[in-house]
Amino acid sequence: MTKKTDLGAIERLGFVLGEVKLNAISGDDGDMTFSGYGAVFGNADSYDDVILKGAFKDTLAKAKNSGVWPAMLSQHGSFGTEMTPIGVWTEMREDDVGLYVEGKLAPTERGKEAYQLLKMTPRPAIGGLSIGFKAVDWSMRSAPDEPRRTLKAVDLVEVSLVTFPANPKSRVTSVKSEFNPREIEDSLREAGLSRADSVKAVAVLKSVLLRDEAEQDTTPRDEDEVAKKSDAELNQLAERIKALTA
Repeated sequence: MTKKTDLGAIERLGFVLGEVKLNAISGDDGDMTFSGYGAVFGNADSYDDVILKGAFKDTLAKAKNSGVWPAMLSQHGSFGTEMTPIGVWTEMREDDVGLYVEGKLAPTERGKEAYQLLKMTPRPAIGGLSIGFKAVDWSMRSAPDEPRRTLKAVDLVEVSLVTFPANPKSRVTSVKSEFNPREIEDSLREAGLSRADSVKAVAVLKSVLLRDEAEQDTTPRDEDEVAKKSDAELNQLAERIKALTA
């Protein structure tokens, strides 16, 4: 059975960020940017709801035509001043995985705090992305093995960074990290490298980060596999720096 609504109460679906990959450098203006998936298609969340590909098509087209985009909030604006956005979404589109989003955090106290939480190691302190939406078109369960509700069209209101998401599939795949050559150079010199070698090593690191940004893969990946790949890349980078500074 298919039901349609006249856009009633705002509902929410949450998705785990997973591993945050620090694999790119920001622009000259120091933008605090990140990307990931606000929703994943065909995957039941803890409420047993599934979103189908195409569910965001109309609402995204309206947003891009009007210039009025879904908001970027923290915790769905649930706690007083958190109704104030923490940044803006700069790209939203559907792909075969889900709702892909790119965003820029504001240089405010709350925006900077969110950015630092995203960058934390060994894992990000913020645990998820969650969408706020109004259901437009959906079908209800007609057999025991079907999801409770299959969402065919939604009106997307906001996408939030949240601590406790409901769905284990969606991830932030990249956080563009502010690159501070002087700070890295100082650390290398403290570790025993000469000034000339430290400058050379920073140049190598910068070139690798720029290459990674161009080759960025936004496909959600297993956290263990990502960790192993990151360790391998760091080891390779260390060997390259050694060779160039020898």
